[in-house]
Amino acid sequence: MTTIYFVRHAEPVHGWADDRTRPLTREGEKDSVKVTEVLHEVAFDYAVSSPYKRSIDTIKECAIDHGIIIETDERFREREKGKDGNVYGMFQKRWADFDFREEGGESLRMVQKRNMEGLKRLLWSHNSETILFGTHGTAFSTILNYYDPSYDCNRFLKIIDYMPYVVKMMFHGTACIGKEEILIIKKEFTGEIRANKV
Repeated sequence: MTTIYFVRHAEPVHGWADDRTRPLTREGEKDSVKVTEVLHEVAFDYAVSSPYKRSIDTIKECAIDHGIIIETDERFREREKGKDGNVYGMFQKRWADFDFREEGGESLRMVQKRNMEGLKRLLWSHNSETILFGTHGTAFSTILNYYDPSYDCNRFLKIIDYMPYVVKMMFHGTACIGKEEILIIKKEFTGEIRANKV
């Protein structure tokens, strides 16, 4: 059995222009300590993350605590956002149609395809290991949807306020055989979705 602890990043600076280098807020940095604390007794063999700063920084101290180096994989990056990509109506459209994408953005199917390709390779190359995994809200949601097609827009919108959010998933080969929420810290998402929600 392979066990992965998926860690959706802590609270980022929402007004930061560059998605790739967006840092955590001071509260987000403090909440990352809680990730380290709750996972202190887990015997990790490997750590991997989205290459985005907020994901790496959320699990960085945890990786140090376990004496492991964080590898990054471009396939695990967050969805590329196009014009008006984070307004409420766009979330609904994307989840209603996995092939829908705004100008300059990725569809959920595109995000799911690259995340699942990376995840399946990870599961085969690190079979029977315990893995620390730094991820994002949308990217992780497409993984959850892959294993549970009932995972929809409403469930995605629920976890938008979970920063950080730690979920333990167990796998036999590439099949998910169990899932458990380990840590939920609620921080109200203050980005475009709130300003445009109706």
